[in-house]
Amino acid sequence: MLADRLKLARRKAGLSLRGLSDAMDGFVTAQAIGKYERGESIPSSGVLMALAKALDVSLTYLLDTQHVSLAGVEFRTKANTTARDRANVETEVLEWVERYLQIEAILELDSARWHSPLTGMRKLKSIAEAETLADEVRAAWQLGIDPIPNMTELLEEKGLKVLTVTLPERVSGFTCLVQRPNGQAPLPVIVVNDRYSLERRRLTLAHELAHRLIDTDSLDDKDEEKAANRFAGAFLMTAEHLLDEIGKRRNALGYAEIINLKRLYRVSGAALLMRLRQLDVISESTLIYAYQTVARGWRTKEPEPLEGPEESGQRERALRFERLCYRALAEGLISLSKAAELLRIPLAEVERGLKGPRLHDADRRQ
Repeated sequence: MLADRLKLARRKAGLSLRGLSDAMDGFVTAQAIGKYERGESIPSSGVLMALAKALDVSLTYLLDTQHVSLAGVEFRTKANTTARDRANVETEVLEWVERYLQIEAILELDSARWHSPLTGMRKLKSIAEAETLADEVRAAWQLGIDPIPNMTELLEEKGLKVLTVTLPERVSGFTCLVQRPNGQAPLPVIVVNDRYSLERRRLTLAHELAHRLIDTDSLDDKDEEKAANRFAGAFLMTAEHLLDEIGKRRNALGYAEIINLKRLYRVSGAALLMRLRQLDVISESTLIYAYQTVARGWRTKEPEPLEGPEESGQRERALRFERLCYRALAEGLISLSKAAELLRIPLAEVERGLKGPRLHDADRRQ
């Protein structure tokens, strides 16, 4: 409802009631805004537009046209998140989900089509069982044992909504459910932080997939996180394939070999080393020695990253939403201006995406 959306957007902006009133040049008082947030009063259309502008959110978001809310938000963080961090993230996700649902409704697509590989949440008795779970998921999705070329595309193909967005530094990613009205099935969403490297994002996606599959009551919070990490490593680097590539037991590792393997599996160097230790390919002493020599500094800085600065964020992006917008546009179901509103990009860029650079540039020259 509007009251909740307004309060969340104000927290995202880091404004007090008085601060928001000041940001609107006193167009409405702090007392009036407080009444809106408590549901005691309803703002006029003019006030609504002024609120949306001051808070840098869409009018559609404030009006809550889809009547959706987030549930089960579980942040994966390096440190405790602040209330403003959470408000910022939740507002971003809600705005995006509402646009996603709009385009799916226009195209008459089933928004809740989530092809879970399991019939229900899996209870684990130990962290090690996450290894077996990863193999089961691969088998159910008929992935074989080979490396996964595009983790984001895979999850979107299976019906998960994936959002890659710039989040606070402390938030690596999270999974949540989008609750919808009238008994409609909730939508599973995975969000990853665009600030992180491609290697880190792929691992986060696999980690969050595990949280969609593991019964939260089967392990305590700490062990569940370890199990999700074990699942992620096993899902991206199957034991059978990795052992064929590197051998069942190694006493030493060379730099070039590790770099080639991290490129093959599209994972971080540190994740690869940890996986080799999990499978007892290397001993603890060999792992420590690697971090002292060829892998020195890899825990904090990725060696030879898959993405360079000039192409950061251009590969393994969540593209389904964009594809659906251009599909609806090409079929005449939405206008150029509506596509620009949904995609949140300039009209000229949408037109270029529809016509291609040659036709678009020719039209502009006429």
